[in-house]
Amino acid sequence: MVKVISFNVNGIRAAARKNMWCYLAKQDPDFICFQELKAQEHNLTEQEKNPLGLYYQWHCAQKKGYSGVAIYSKHKPQQIQLGVGYEEIDNEGRFVQFDYGNFRLISLYLPSGSHSTQRQQVKFRAMELLFPLLQTLLNHDKPTLICGDWNIAHQEIDLKNWRANQTHSGFLPEEREWLSQILRSGGNDIWRFLYPEIPGYTWWSQRGRAYANDVGWRIDYHIANKSLSQYAKQAHVYRDNKFSDHAPLVVDYELEIDNDGNKSKNSL
Repeated sequence: MVKVISFNVNGIRAAARKNMWCYLAKQDPDFICFQELKAQEHNLTEQEKNPLGLYYQWHCAQKKGYSGVAIYSKHKPQQIQLGVGYEEIDNEGRFVQFDYGNFRLISLYLPSGSHSTQRQQVKFRAMELLFPLLQTLLNHDKPTLICGDWNIAHQEIDLKNWRANQTHSGFLPEEREWLSQILRSGGNDIWRFLYPEIPGYTWWSQRGRAYANDVGWRIDYHIANKSLSQYAKQAHVYRDNKFSDHAPLVVDYELEIDNDGNKSKNSL
């Protein structure tokens, strides 16, 4: 069994101060996909970056304290890809990929458009540029998993107050249709695949009592291609402790990674 965790940490140092690494050590995952690191790799010690002694790779934003993604793994990857070849996406540190003989894993962080009209246009542009790549990845025969914060709630079940948010970033008709096209082109939303009627919120506004009242959004996903979807066995959203405004999304897959699984304390 392979355990994969996707988690927008909203600042890896802030999450670490809330004992995130202790939680992850107990989970003992095969893979962790982080989003929104909000840190530059050179500003952290090796112990701060990698207390679990895993293989890992960060892709940081050029702007300090902003964005950034990473993958941590028990299994040494055969190949690593940083970015997608478009500066406007890659400068914000939004994509990292690990490849194995029988598995491909991506940590993806789509832009948020909620802060301004200009940032919504950045989001639309990123969606346009990423679509053919995501389509190609999900149509590949190799089992492929795209984890991350997609900043889109797909269906009405995926956010508590859907009626009031139909004109808001994250639930706009064109965003939802874009995600529908991703799924129609070969992707499977694993949470919804396993649990058609459970909301499974993963993000809550920090205003008011949204978290306490579970007024949330499901914007963090495991999107798998058809070659992998059949191996998804169970999933949960971890809420016993709060490390971020997002919660870790944990999925178990009945899969074996065919690479050497020895752990390393070295960044790749």
